[in-house]
Amino acid sequence: MRLALGVLALLPSAALASGYTFLGQLEHQLHIKQHVMTLGLTTVLFLLIGIIYRSKSASVKNIAIPDPGISFRNLVEALGQFVYNLARNIMGEEQAKKYYTVIVLLFSYIFINNVIGLIPGFLPPTDNFNTTLALGVFVFIYYNFQGIKEQGLVGHIKHFMGPVWYLAILIFPIEIISHAVRPLSLGLRLKGNMEGDHLVLSIFSNLVPYIVPIPFYVIGLFVCFMQAFVFTLLTMVYISLATAHHDHEEHAHH
Repeated sequence: MRLALGVLALLPSAALASGYTFLGQLEHQLHIKQHVMTLGLTTVLFLLIGIIYRSKSASVKNIAIPDPGISFRNLVEALGQFVYNLARNIMGEEQAKKYYTVIVLLFSYIFINNVIGLIPGFLPPTDNFNTTLALGVFVFIYYNFQGIKEQGLVGHIKHFMGPVWYLAILIFPIEIISHAVRPLSLGLRLKGNMEGDHLVLSIFSNLVPYIVPIPFYVIGLFVCFMQAFVFTLLTMVYISLATAHHDHEEHAHH
């Protein structure tokens, strides 16, 4: 890790701060936005990681036993175990198993798209609002779909009406507005934090391009992790709320 950060600090970070990017020229030639090309690049990288992990796991006799020392497989499985433990603590054992695949996919994909912005010459796709809004819309569609699938359309709509029927006329529009702005809030939060982190790193890299930016790369890596963590955490909360069973009639009798 220290070696990697040292190499990053010696790369032409000042060029990045001045506006240079590896895909900048390609953007003008192909008329494709940089965040779209970078997103495609990270998607290919994400798939390659999955393929490599699958090939390494296929040759293991006992999948429950980790490799000795630090290995590619151990790192991937450590990340997966971290996300699963988080999901289990937030959603419970049953829901964690049910929704783990989507949750770990979302966390890993966002994290990779955040981290690529730490490489001088690349802009993170997650500092573009189109990318982050698309992620927010995906989460919005997914948790509502799961809510309808779990409880039916009528049961899902009851979530928006509050615990007692006589407050439904007041609570329903508030809940509708609250849910409608969730994709926007998810997108703006992720975009704003990643854009700010990239801006700070660019400024200090421009002032002193060698050695000094290393602490900011460390902070940037932490920000990349935390933003993926927060986005995934909110997603789990939304799924849990949408799929939770509420006995509205029981509340009405109290």
